[in-house]
Amino acid sequence: MSRFTLHDPLWLLALAALPVVLWLRGRRRVPVLLVPFAAAWHRPSLVAPARWPVALTMAGLVLLVIALARPQRVEDKREVRSEGYDIVLAIDLSTSMLAEDFGEGVNRLQAIKPVIQAFIERRPTDRIGIVLFSGRAYTMAPLTFDHDWLAKQLTRVRIGMIEDGTAIGDGLGVALTRLEQAKRDRAGKRIGAFVVLMTDGANNRGALQPLQAAEIAKSRGIPVYTIGSGKEGYVRVPVIDQGRKVGYRQMLSDIDEGTLREVASMTGGRFFRATDTGTIESAFKAIDRAQKIEFQAKSYLVTTELFWWPAIPGLLSLALAAFAARPWPEREVLA
Repeated sequence: MSRFTLHDPLWLLALAALPVVLWLRGRRRVPVLLVPFAAAWHRPSLVAPARWPVALTMAGLVLLVIALARPQRVEDKREVRSEGYDIVLAIDLSTSMLAEDFGEGVNRLQAIKPVIQAFIERRPTDRIGIVLFSGRAYTMAPLTFDHDWLAKQLTRVRIGMIEDGTAIGDGLGVALTRLEQAKRDRAGKRIGAFVVLMTDGANNRGALQPLQAAEIAKSRGIPVYTIGSGKEGYVRVPVIDQGRKVGYRQMLSDIDEGTLREVASMTGGRFFRATDTGTIESAFKAIDRAQKIEFQAKSYLVTTELFWWPAIPGLLSLALAAFAARPWPEREVLA
């Protein structure tokens, strides 16, 4: 919001003196009897002094007084600085994520994709990356502010991109390695960073155990939020042959809920059990609320000097008044 003000308004009191000057000048004005050529003029004429120089002088003085009062435009500025987070989403791509226990024809991966997308859209000031894991782990998307590009990468995620298995520890380890590039530390511990790890099984591959990775996260002050997806017991998994679904088979869903709870507890995160789309959405909304963005607002004023707007025309008016008041050579009047 902007407003106009005067820095030295007392100068405006000088404007009150200008009418007095005009009044005094009017009282001192005397008619001038001009009889330049008796033959040319049959009677004398009364000629008042020229008015243009007076008007220009008064206008110039008014404008200069306003300029001396220093008119200004003052704008109220508010600078909002947000300290966004660095977030890595670690997603399990093991074959069991094809289990269709989130509704007719909807598998676990299909159920979490739109929820992840909505989570990304709610975090516009965060850097977000994606790590995928099954038999091994790798980074699909490094930390980025380009959420449109990230959304395109998410659509490309599919089962079978990596050899089968469930390397939860390696997935978390790669996520922590990515967060090392954030370089935002305080007292030796990283701030503004966390991991969301989604899996539907138990660790059975990889070099790093989940609790070992959790110890690393704890030492760096990085919370890990774990989400156990899917129902327990036997679930229906499609059989894929040459890219086509040719039938179904039964698979035992063995979510290691105890380990996921301990990973979350050790690191200051939280464990969520998601058995349908609604509970997945609730989990991500809870994470969103728990890791709020911190805003720091700073208000200040921006002042723009406007005195030159009246000063320039004021000086021009005085110059024109001086020019108009110059004596002009008298023209000869022929008898």
